[in-house]
Amino acid sequence: MIQAYAVHSAGGDLTPFEYDPGPLGNHEVEVRVEYCGICHSDLSMLENEWGMTRYPLVPGHEVVGVVADTGADVNHLETGQRVGIGWHSGACMNCGQCVAGDHNLCASAQGTIVGRHGGFAERVRAHATFVVPLPAGVDPSGAGPLFCGGITVFNPVLQFGLRPTARVGVVGIGGLGHLAIQFLDKWGCEVTAFSSRPEKEPEAREMGADHFVVSRDKQAIEALAGSFDFIIVTVNVGLDWDLYVQALAPRGRLHFVGAVLEPLGVQVFPLLSGQRSISGSPVGSPGAIRKMLDFAARHGVRPVTETFPMSQVNEAVERLRSGNARYRIVLEQDAGK
Repeated sequence: MIQAYAVHSAGGDLTPFEYDPGPLGNHEVEVRVEYCGICHSDLSMLENEWGMTRYPLVPGHEVVGVVADTGADVNHLETGQRVGIGWHSGACMNCGQCVAGDHNLCASAQGTIVGRHGGFAERVRAHATFVVPLPAGVDPSGAGPLFCGGITVFNPVLQFGLRPTARVGVVGIGGLGHLAIQFLDKWGCEVTAFSSRPEKEPEAREMGADHFVVSRDKQAIEALAGSFDFIIVTVNVGLDWDLYVQALAPRGRLHFVGAVLEPLGVQVFPLLSGQRSISGSPVGSPGAIRKMLDFAARHGVRPVTETFPMSQVNEAVERLRSGNARYRIVLEQDAGK
């Protein structure tokens, strides 16, 4: 039996929960959870904002722990090895996307907390392909958010071949944005941070931002017309997207990784006249996660975290829900302590 924390209805508290995971599959790995980040996607699943939550739900998809057991056909991971699991925990492994290494784009990709139980628990399981070794140089206590937030902002850098000479804007300085600034700075880009909260400027510059703009200052954004090769949007709220499209240089790209739920409503002519693009992407493949972790280890990219014992999971969730977390929250396993 696995001991966990689950919510039984939208808006409910997380309470102790026990479940039987059944026999370990031949290609599965069971991980003993040491740390688990809390992501805004966990909040969305807790509240069933996306209409796909199945209760009872054990959230948690930013897992760091050690391998407790492996299936009969798992040969590349060893018991006791420190690993992580992110948003995906499985895929069909046979479609064109999986064969090409784009497991994250598989139509049958399995979310770690979609129809299955996640990492707010003593143990969690995933297909071995999605259990990624943690390299030396990455602190396990803060690594959990890299497996979702980190790869979400790093994946576009790889997918679109972003050059170190690029001028890049980061919209939103939260759980995703603070990591985007660090990755892009270390990549070599000139980084402009956009935030609705002016008080974040010192932190943004310390993380690597070269410039800071208040995202509600229309005139300041208008003054940047034609400036950016790439703008990554990490927020999930609606903004005046036409302003940001106009801020793109010719062939520039406005790219969404934040789950903005309302229609964008942008004018098409600026896209046509400047050959600009609007796009979006999910988390990355296991291969991309490995590259991201290696890059983070090499360049010292680390999430800024607040830590709560897992037994205080409800307090931690409320801290994230308040919008005051700096900048990611991580649960530390305290079962049996």
